Amino acid sequence: MGKSDKAVPYKEVFQRINFLYQAAYLSLTTNPNNTGLVRFYISTLKAIAKRQVLRLDPHLRRTICKRCFSLLVPGVSATVRCQKNREKHTVVTCLDCGLVKRFLWRPDHQLWQDNPASWLNPPQSSKAPTVEEQL
Repeated sequence: MGKSDKAVPYKEVFQRINFLYQAAYLSLTTNPNNTGLVRFYISTLKAIAKRQVLRLDPHLRRTICKRCFSLLVPGVSATVRCQKNREKHTVVTCLDCGLVKRFLWRPDHQLWQDNPASWLNPPQSSKAPTVEEQL
């Protein structure tokens, strides 16, 4: 009974979220006119995450429109532009509702999940103890 036997909390919920995201992406890329089904998948995904009080990964959240629950796929349901006006940033525009998302290009920016201060239990060193340390 080592560390590998521990169950991942909310494993089934994350699997369900992953499945719904993949189903939405696949249905949108195969048939771009099928936006109703994609919106249903994404709204179900967000409802499951909200019900279980889970935070979605920022990379996943950036590909979902907050206004119409559409999946933002460049060239299919969104346009992506790079601009240098005030500060260098990427502009993603939803083609369904017109929502504009801006993502800055700051080299010192760190996502919340990459910040060790936001972790509940910091990961322990995976280095195995040497023979001298065991004695």
